[in-house]
Amino acid sequence: MIAMIVTFFGIGRLRPAPGTWGSAAAVLLAVLVYQAGGALLIPLGAVLAALIGFWAVPQALRMTTDEDPSWIVIDEVAGQWLAMSFTVIPLWRHGISILDAWPGFVVPFLLFRLFDIWKPWLVGRADRQGGAVGVMMDDLWAGLFAGVGSVALAGLYHAVLEPML
Repeated sequence: MIAMIVTFFGIGRLRPAPGTWGSAAAVLLAVLVYQAGGALLIPLGAVLAALIGFWAVPQALRMTTDEDPSWIVIDEVAGQWLAMSFTVIPLWRHGISILDAWPGFVVPFLLFRLFDIWKPWLVGRADRQGGAVGVMMDDLWAGLFAGVGSVALAGLYHAVLEPML
């Protein structure tokens, strides 16, 4: 059961780049949930994935000598859903389909992967902590930065570029 949770139902076993596969699966599931009318389930899912991750990751780490195994992707799922929460809530409030506003899921995905791989500032600091807290927190920081970055880019687009088109 722990392996099923931390690999997000086996997605973490896909190669290459299991973290990207985990993020992509999280985006796909979030888009489906949003389109089915469950937009607010995405931020709730982020919280639940984080809580479950903080519970399951320490147990998974006991099964390996690797401090941050690539097959653990529940952290990517939590971080990706956190990042998407910043765009899906405004889209939902305005009654806009996420498929019509596709940057609402593409930009958080790209920014999340950028911050998760690059590991700037607090993302890197959390990653260097090691252990279950480091595994989970670097992706939550990356999700927060990606969410804020997505909102900033949307604001820039709507305030500057859109009026020029």
